[in-house]
Amino acid sequence: MKKKALAVLSIFALTGSLLAGCGSSTPQAAPAPTADNTSSGAPQVQLEDTLVVAGNGATVEKLMKDEVFKKFNEKYPNVKLTYVSGVSTEIVAKVKAQKNSPQIDLTIVEGGEQEKGRQEGLWETVSAADIPNMKNVPDDLRVSEDSGVVVNFTPMGISYNSELVKEKGLPVPVSWNDLTKPEVKGNITMTDVASNFGRSAMIMLAYSNGGSERVIEPGFEKMATIAGYMPTFAKSAAQLQQNLQSKSAAYTTWTMARSLTQKEAGLPLEFVFPAEGGNIVPNVATLVKGAKHPQAAKAFVDFLLTDEVQTMYATKLYYNPATAVKLPDDVAKTLEFDRSKVVNFDYDVISRETSAWLDRFNKEIAPKTGK
Repeated sequence: MKKKALAVLSIFALTGSLLAGCGSSTPQAAPAPTADNTSSGAPQVQLEDTLVVAGNGATVEKLMKDEVFKKFNEKYPNVKLTYVSGVSTEIVAKVKAQKNSPQIDLTIVEGGEQEKGRQEGLWETVSAADIPNMKNVPDDLRVSEDSGVVVNFTPMGISYNSELVKEKGLPVPVSWNDLTKPEVKGNITMTDVASNFGRSAMIMLAYSNGGSERVIEPGFEKMATIAGYMPTFAKSAAQLQQNLQSKSAAYTTWTMARSLTQKEAGLPLEFVFPAEGGNIVPNVATLVKGAKHPQAAKAFVDFLLTDEVQTMYATKLYYNPATAVKLPDDVAKTLEFDRSKVVNFDYDVISRETSAWLDRFNKEIAPKTGK
């Protein structure tokens, strides 16, 4: 497979709910101000007294509020932090709607959605002059036009309920094409291509059958087969999780981080990085253009790239760190996968084509479910 440099594309691509009335916007109380308002190695600048961060909900939100915010306030006690939880698509839509009067300062969104925002002109350019720890992020994780910084990532692949697979005598998946085998019928749950989980799976099914994001036809053909194996496409990651927990499905396509988190919670999931490889889902920190608190936002991104927070991402959420931080041996082993098989999607192409893909998917593929 042809590997494309990530400095040219937007970045590797890979959830919460951000609705106008449903976003969680909980201020984090801060101690009284002190004179020390400098990031390690950063120029001495006075930070604003407020910062609004938007990112994933659930376990990500909990880590941010319970630990990251508190640690940041130990260093910058004058900054009052507010977290707005949501899925990446909705966060970017929210920023776009507020373009003339931004209410969010900083977003942490998946790479594919970050690229859409870049094309809309939503993000500020960043550099190591303002975010010193940015120098510790390798070039192959560089975001297009320096419109953001990768703070962690996780591979996409296939997860399966090992107990259910054994109980039913189902095959252990090793290939994306295993999802199209007749014997797995009635045991798959997947999202449609509006979600990164379903979209990435369709693109990898294309790659696994001679296509790519540029030649998507093989992916549509395989998704048509899979659609006939399911009662319906799930609308959210929460629904995928519910289907796996209820044992109404044995297989799904999502990230290693999600699989490991659910396994830790007691669900007997195993993650497979397929033989054909898979894409990487990065979480990208982006400064909203015209935001009210840019200095605080830059200091926060720099803080996310410290060894302390990078280790938190790995040990508590099973995200691969964006820097070369030394992890505990057991965690490092758990997060291993064959990086030589990473498929670097062209997110410029994907961003342009997604709307047409979704329209076609709804007309041709979704109606095949429940047959």
